[in-house]
Amino acid sequence: MERGLLAVPRGVTPFTGVVLAGGRSSRMGRDKAMLVVDGCTLLDRAIAVLRDAGATTVLVSGDRPLHGGIGDRVPFAGPVGGIASVLPEVADGATVVVPVDLPDLDVATLVQLLGALEQAPAACFEGHPLPWAARVDQNLRVAIERVMQEMPGGPAMRALHGAIRGIEIPPPAPHVLRNLNTPADFEDFSR
Repeated sequence: MERGLLAVPRGVTPFTGVVLAGGRSSRMGRDKAMLVVDGCTLLDRAIAVLRDAGATTVLVSGDRPLHGGIGDRVPFAGPVGGIASVLPEVADGATVVVPVDLPDLDVATLVQLLGALEQAPAACFEGHPLPWAARVDQNLRVAIERVMQEMPGGPAMRALHGAIRGIEIPPPAPHVLRNLNTPADFEDFSR
């Protein structure tokens, strides 16, 4: 069964997609982005679901030469650091940021996040700071720099989300946001 790969939805506003693939994968013990699910790496799956959802550009945060990855400006600064690293390459407008380790992420989930941008400058699902949709503009660019400076030990997505007055929306089916952090997670998922 192919997970997370659907037809391009009609009427979806074009957006920039960002895949966060620069983490250390320390709990997994190996590079999560290169784990293979249904014959495809998690990184390639994340890129594909963003494109299928209507992303006109997909950027990869992390040292991924084969995927044109953008290395971290500030090492080990977590997801906010990854976003800050790619932000100079992102045009103003709608952007969706996904972590590389959500193998069941699907187009409908991304479309739901994008739709929430009609109500607020950013959106995530309740209890899940990622995936994250935001309208990139000067306010976001200033906020991310401020959060990076205020939290040098690893700025939190929740701090950034709050700084720009993002909203949380009801989550989709629980399995869609299941991430793979450990070998046991991957083994359970693969069954």
